[in-house]
Amino acid sequence: MPAPLQNDSFLRACLRQPTDHTPIWLMRQAGRYLPEYNATRARAGSFMGLATSPAYATEVTLQPLERFPLDAAILFSDILTVPDAMGLGLSFAIGEGPRFATPVRDEAAVDALAVPDMDKLRYVFDAVRSIRQALNGRVPLIGFSGSPFTLACYMVEGAGSDDYRRIKTMLYARPDLLHRILAINAEAVAQYLNAQIDAGAQAVMLFDSWGGVLADGAFQAFSLAYTARVLAALKRQDADGQPVPCIVFTKGGGQWLEQVAALGPDVIGLDWTTDLGAARARVGDRVALQGNLDPMVLFAGEQAVRAEARRVLDRFGPPAGGGHVFNLGHGISQHTPPDAVSALVDEVHRHSRALRQGA
Repeated sequence: MPAPLQNDSFLRACLRQPTDHTPIWLMRQAGRYLPEYNATRARAGSFMGLATSPAYATEVTLQPLERFPLDAAILFSDILTVPDAMGLGLSFAIGEGPRFATPVRDEAAVDALAVPDMDKLRYVFDAVRSIRQALNGRVPLIGFSGSPFTLACYMVEGAGSDDYRRIKTMLYARPDLLHRILAINAEAVAQYLNAQIDAGAQAVMLFDSWGGVLADGAFQAFSLAYTARVLAALKRQDADGQPVPCIVFTKGGGQWLEQVAALGPDVIGLDWTTDLGAARARVGDRVALQGNLDPMVLFAGEQAVRAEARRVLDRFGPPAGGGHVFNLGHGISQHTPPDAVSALVDEVHRHSRALRQGA
């Protein structure tokens, strides 16, 4: 039987229930800005050595929680585990980021794609179980996946991209091929997230990191429609009947906020280009909001970090009747000084408590 939660503020905020402070966690909170992470990665020998070892994944997931009083843990993994399990040959070269040996660029490659056997991703589910046990109820554990469209970007481009030329060419010239990729991805992502929930993830997040590069119209057809398929197939309760909140984050997607809310996620993540107060007014009481400090604020010194944290909290407004999970508007930079994270977490907790006392 899992240990009872000692701090459930994150889950409560996701479900728009009252909390005594605004919970905070950070995208990429277990990562290269922490010297202890770099030491563990060196022991593992490579990024994939780290990500495919439940023991190492557990160790690095817990590292930021030892330093900072964060309100949630997030599974240490990578969004590209699913296409890797499809046989595309994922590798990480130092300084170059992820790369696929066999990108999906023609009809034959698309025809060869299939939803992978989830047993190939057992190391991820084993890591979820291990992390839940190690957390021992300290904070909730978030599972995650890339969105169908974001995964397709990497699968078609073969790596990261500045202009998305290959996938956008496919989108406009052979939309039928891209729709086939996305349908397979949506089924795979739904199975993947459900297996994480079965293994003990207490919330799940869908990273539509590249949905915001699409034109209006293309976003709805090639990103939003397949995010909708995932949400429709997602388990919203665990085996004990506890709700499992779902977060959807489209970087650069603030203009489509109402359309994302209509899909029925519990939380919408926002980048730093969207005003939280205006976003809250637009979605009303339909969803909670997550975000949305510019990660570069963390380089500006403690005074600026604290001031900007207060500004984000103030823009969201009084907590009654709404849910806010504080986060960055994207992942934390590897060059971030850890002391800045300490100041941020402290100020979010301090100021959000003061706002509640003054309400």
